[in-house]
Amino acid sequence: MGTADRQDVLRGTLDLLVLKSLLSGPQHGYGIAEHLKRVSHDVLQVGESSLYPALQRLLLRGWVKATWGTSENNRRARYYTLTSAGRKQLAVERRDFDLVVGAIHKVLNAG
Repeated sequence: MGTADRQDVLRGTLDLLVLKSLLSGPQHGYGIAEHLKRVSHDVLQVGESSLYPALQRLLLRGWVKATWGTSENNRRARYYTLTSAGRKQLAVERRDFDLVVGAIHKVLNAG
């Protein structure tokens, strides 16, 4: 797998994780990153240089929408919300991801 292929896989995985994070309701970027970090027990630490391009991709595809609001610490923040198209895409992405992970497990466990 070439570097470009790996980047596509990682980019798609991050898109899936962001969509899943937004399933519980609107969040700002920092909140999404903290959610991923907390739920993964500090294994997934997504930086701004990865997160915000992913959010922009999701916005352009119509899978999330964004509105400005005020954060918990009284700062202006952009809140992202999953759209109905995003919910449908989350199901597709999850199915595809599960298929790939299952295939990887088969290869790793093969004699």
